[in-house]
Amino acid sequence: MFLGTPGAMRQKLIGLVLSGQKTATAGLLGQEYEQEHEQLEHVGEELVVVDSDDVPVAVVAVDSVEVVPFARVAWEFADAEGEGFASIEGWRSGHLRFWRGDGVAVSDETPIVCLRFHLAASGAQ
Repeated sequence: MFLGTPGAMRQKLIGLVLSGQKTATAGLLGQEYEQEHEQLEHVGEELVVVDSDDVPVAVVAVDSVEVVPFARVAWEFADAEGEGFASIEGWRSGHLRFWRGDGVAVSDETPIVCLRFHLAASGAQ
C-alpha cells in the first residue's frame, strides 16, 4: 500500500500510521483502481505499507471500504485520516489541491474510496 507521494509526504503519512493516528485513507476510484485494473480492498485483507524505497514498514488490516461521492465524504472519515485537518472543508480543500496537482479533475460527484484500517504489524515484514 502506497500512501501519498514518495518522499517527505509518504514518510509523514507512514509515521501517522505507525503512531496509530492515521486509521483511514482516501483514494480515487477511477484513477487509482479502474485505470490500474486494481480490485477494491475487502474487510479483513492485510496490506503491506511500503516506504519511498518500496521497503515494507508495516502491515495494516482493512476494517471497512466504502465508495462515496467526494462531496459526501464524512467528517468522521476525514478526521480518521489523522492528517490534522480541522474541518471537512479543510480536508476537501487539501485533497482537491493534492489530486489536482497530479492533474486529476475532481468534482463533487467523483467517486472516492474511503478505506479504514488498523495497524496489524510494524517493521519490515
